[in-house]
Amino acid sequence: MDVLSDVLRAVRLTGAIYFDVTARTPWVAETPPMSNICANVMPDFEHVVAFHIMMDGACWAQLSDLSEPALRLEAGDAVIFMDGGSHFMGSEKGKRSKPDLGLYYRPKDRPLPFILNELGGDGEKARFVCGYLGCDARPFNPMLSALPRQLHVKRSSVGGNLTHDLVRVALDESEHPRAGGETILSKLSELMFLQAIRQHIDGLNQESRGFLSGLRDRHVSAALALMHGRPSEDWTLDALAREVGLSRSAFSERFAQCMGVPAMQYLGNWRLQLAARVLERQGVSIAQAAAEVGYESEAAFNRAFKRLVGVPPGAWRRKRSAAARVA
Repeated sequence: MDVLSDVLRAVRLTGAIYFDVTARTPWVAETPPMSNICANVMPDFEHVVAFHIMMDGACWAQLSDLSEPALRLEAGDAVIFMDGGSHFMGSEKGKRSKPDLGLYYRPKDRPLPFILNELGGDGEKARFVCGYLGCDARPFNPMLSALPRQLHVKRSSVGGNLTHDLVRVALDESEHPRAGGETILSKLSELMFLQAIRQHIDGLNQESRGFLSGLRDRHVSAALALMHGRPSEDWTLDALAREVGLSRSAFSERFAQCMGVPAMQYLGNWRLQLAARVLERQGVSIAQAAAEVGYESEAAFNRAFKRLVGVPPGAWRRKRSAAARVA
C-alpha cells in the first residue's frame, strides 16, 4: 500500500493552473487570502493551496504577514503556500501591491490559463505560472498539519527539471490550444506538489514529528500501510505491533513519537475520512458507511464523527450536498 498516494486520493487533491504571466522589472503581484477567492477558483473544495512556478527569470516571494523569510525563486523553482495565506511576489524584495480580486474567477467560455502580458515596467523579463490545489480539510487530512506554511521546490531537486519542462511544453499549447490542455496542466500541478512533499521528506531531521516523519520510519510506515490497506479490519495495538515486529509498548511509543498521535487515534480519524467519501455516494445510508469503514455500531460512528467534525454525519452530508449544488 502506497500510503501517501492513498491519502492524496482520499482528500481529493486536485490542481488547476490559472495564470501564465509575463512581467518586466520592476514588477510586483500580491495574492489575496484563499478564503477570499476559493469559492471562485476552486468552488468544490474547502481548503485551497496557492502555488507559483518560475518559468524564466527570477523573483522574490513571501507571505504577507512576514512570518517566514522571503524566498528567492530562480527559473525552474516553485513555491507553495500551504495554509492559504495572502502572499506577494516581485522583482524587488519586500515590495508590496494591492490584489485585484476581479482576476479570480473560473471562466466558462474558454480554457485556463489566463495569459497576462502587461505586468510591471520595461526592464528584464520574467515568466511564471500561478495555480491552486484544492483538497478536503475535514474530517481528516494529515497532510495539512505535516507541511510548513511555505515550501520552496527547487528545480535542482530530483524530478524538478522534469516537472518544469513538462509544464513548459503544456503552456506552449496555449498559443495553439488542443483538447485536454487544461487537464494536462492540472495533473502537472499535482505532480509538482508530490515532488514538493518528497523533497520535504528528504530534508526532515531525526527529531521531526508528524505524518511525513512516520512515512520515513520502518516500523511506523509498515503500520500505516496496514491501516490504509485494510482500514475496516478490527485492528488492535497488539495486532499492529505483532505485524510490524515490535512489542505492544515499543510500537505504541514509537508510533506516537513519530506521528504525534496514538496509533488507534490515527486509525479512527482515517476511517472517518474514508467514511466521508462513502457518504457522498448516491443512496448510501449512514449505517452502510459506518460498516464499510469498520464500525459495528451506527451510534458509535455518529459519536466519533461528531467529535472530530463537530456535526453528525447526516448534517455534514446535507451541508456538503447543498454546497456542491451551489458550486
